[in-house]
Amino acid sequence: MATAEELQHLDLVNVHEAKTHLSRLLERVERGEEIVIARAGKPVAKLVPIDDPGWKRPLGRDKGKIWMSEDFDDPLPWQVFPGFPYE
Repeated sequence: MATAEELQHLDLVNVHEAKTHLSRLLERVERGEEIVIARAGKPVAKLVPIDDPGWKRPLGRDKGKIWMSEDFDDPLPWQVFPGFPYE
C-alpha cells in the first residue's frame, strides 16, 4: 500500500475518468507514469508499467502435460443437444 507521501507524486484519477479514458491512461503508463485510481477520493488501485513488456510465455512449457482424445473433434451425438435441430 502506498503511503500518503508516495501518492502526492502520482496522478490521481477517479473511477469514471479511468473508465472513460482508459486508453489514454494506458498510453501514459506505457511511457513510465504511474496512475492511482480513486473511488470517492480514496485511492483503491494503481496503474503501473509491467516490469518486462517483452515477456512471453515460453513455447513448449506444457509439452507432455496435455492429452487429447483422437476423436475430440468428431461430431457429437444428437442427444447432447436436446431441442436443437439435428442434421
